[in-house]
Amino acid sequence: MKQILIPLLTILLFTSQVHAQKQAMVPETLWEFDRVGNMQVSPDGQTVLFTITEYDVESNQSARDIFTLAVSGGEARNITNSEANEFAAMWRPDGQKIGYLSAESGTVQLWEREPDGSNPVKVSEIPGGVTGFEYSPDMGHIFFTKKVKVEESPNDMHPDLPMSNALIYDDLMYRHWDKWHDYTYSHVFIAPYNDGSIGRYIDIMEDEPWNSPLPPFGGTGQISWTPDGQSLAYTCKKKKGIDWATSTNSDIYLYDLQTRETRNLTPFNEGYDRNPVFSPDGRFMAWESMETPGFESDKSRIMVMNLEDGTWVDYSEGFDQSSRNFRWSDDGSMLYFISGHHATYQMYQLDMTTRDINPITDGWQNYNSLALAGDYLVGERMSMSSPVEIFRVDKQTGDQEQLTQVNNEVFERIEMGQIEERWIKTTDDKDMLVWVIYPPNFDPNKEYPALLYCGGGPQSAVSQFFSYRWNFQMMAANDYVIIAPNRRGLPTFGQEWNDQISEDYGGQNMEDLMTAAKEVSKEPFIDEERLGAVGASYGGFSVFWLAGHHNGLFSTFIAHCGMFNFESWYGTTEEMFFANQDIGGPYWEEPRPHSYDFSPHKYVSNWDTPIFVIHGAKDYRVPLSEGMQAFNAAQLHGVPSQFMVFPEENHWVLTPQNAILWQREFFKWLDKWLK
Repeated sequence: MKQILIPLLTILLFTSQVHAQKQAMVPETLWEFDRVGNMQVSPDGQTVLFTITEYDVESNQSARDIFTLAVSGGEARNITNSEANEFAAMWRPDGQKIGYLSAESGTVQLWEREPDGSNPVKVSEIPGGVTGFEYSPDMGHIFFTKKVKVEESPNDMHPDLPMSNALIYDDLMYRHWDKWHDYTYSHVFIAPYNDGSIGRYIDIMEDEPWNSPLPPFGGTGQISWTPDGQSLAYTCKKKKGIDWATSTNSDIYLYDLQTRETRNLTPFNEGYDRNPVFSPDGRFMAWESMETPGFESDKSRIMVMNLEDGTWVDYSEGFDQSSRNFRWSDDGSMLYFISGHHATYQMYQLDMTTRDINPITDGWQNYNSLALAGDYLVGERMSMSSPVEIFRVDKQTGDQEQLTQVNNEVFERIEMGQIEERWIKTTDDKDMLVWVIYPPNFDPNKEYPALLYCGGGPQSAVSQFFSYRWNFQMMAANDYVIIAPNRRGLPTFGQEWNDQISEDYGGQNMEDLMTAAKEVSKEPFIDEERLGAVGASYGGFSVFWLAGHHNGLFSTFIAHCGMFNFESWYGTTEEMFFANQDIGGPYWEEPRPHSYDFSPHKYVSNWDTPIFVIHGAKDYRVPLSEGMQAFNAAQLHGVPSQFMVFPEENHWVLTPQNAILWQREFFKWLDKWLK
């Protein structure tokens, strides 16, 4: 017996020492993580192509390289390993070259190199550079996107005043997300391609005052070649000014290379149509479609068109989930895609014959992308406890195997907290999923302060995401229990749950947030006297609203880029279709939309709890003035408050040193009032 006990005790002692050596995350840790992205699979299904971005806090810069890895597993290989940033990498259709974008020559151009990384060659010399590209399947052409000046600027109109920098507008959408309109538009170009060289290119949207891909976040996935390489489909919202600002009606357009004619394939739908993908035989086109005009968070349907006769079918009818990232099987019998269910994002398959839809993967995870690789699917996967890594998934069994271990060295040094899924009854007797994230080395005999996380969107699931700012593990590492509810208005719980929030911003979803906070904080390990509420965007609005209605439930608040005054927000935001759908229209309408009664500024007289307001000056979705008003109101009302402004950040905080500063001040404020 002693001979067995001694080695067991030794193992236990060693394990506890290793465990003790691990440390909790600190703000700098988030910038030690390398970020995996842009995953592609080679035409033969054998090799994964992807990028890794590393950040250097001291220089406040990033560096991105291209890697390859066998689908069967093994060591990843850096095929660029240069001082330049390489991105948008993709396989040439014959698998003999890898194309990518780089600004190594001064402007962003198309480059190619061998799959082993050798022989880098610059392929293009496009004035002003390019923003995206893709080879045609027959390798006879490429398309690329670039910014094109379509309208006159004030400097064009007044050439004798070259030092002037005024902007003049006579229509809406004069600024979007974080940029003022500069009289240019993103256009699609087509050029002949011949084994590493391109010929004379044409702008297939010449002189047109609209964009493809769609700003601010659309990519080349909104543009797709037909399998024969003779036509190009692209997503575009051919509207301008007020019409653009008030509508979500984008369409799929098909350009014929021979006739140079363009036709609209989806004029019958008044909502979003985007991201076309053609079946291998070219007979069918699948695309993502939203039916409701002006509603950016409507159900994203699986639409399939027969290109021979123009008929179309909604294959997601009866499937109460949104779908994206469509990929046809090699024989066209299956359509693979990603869909959200219960605050996770999984791989699914649609049988094109039976129309049956079934999940392939399961678990606490978000798949962000997928690609075909023979008997497998390959995807980018993340969770609350891990940034993106690449996984291989068996199509038949759903078994998942991690291919990349990009951040193993970091994980060897840090301790993560446990995550728990709870289902809580709401005030109207519905079941609500609430994630509870515990501090590392959680002790159930201790009393911890807790944070209610108020999700943004408003229609954005509190799912298994790994954020580099609103990171639940980072919050938990600072000895807080995190309460993260999927309140009313979030997707992945059916369209009714998602849609309920429109025009009810101060209603049931706020009851849901407070219910989650009250129920979880009943646990003996949570100190009910030390409860905070934090959030950004709609979550920032939620914090402002709770500040006027919480009746002493919370001890402090943090609001980042939140809406404070609905009238001023409506008058200064840019995508008016969102405001019209969710608020109910302009404040001057008669009868006045009742949503304006939910505006937090009306309830400042009830504010009595310390609040920290954060805002980015280049946030044009929720302009800086919203944060200014909230802070000014708190100060004038005598509420302990602080205001942090990032002059060069937008709705997010994207640069390393600003992000670390954000974390430090975030926890400094929380610790002051909750510890």
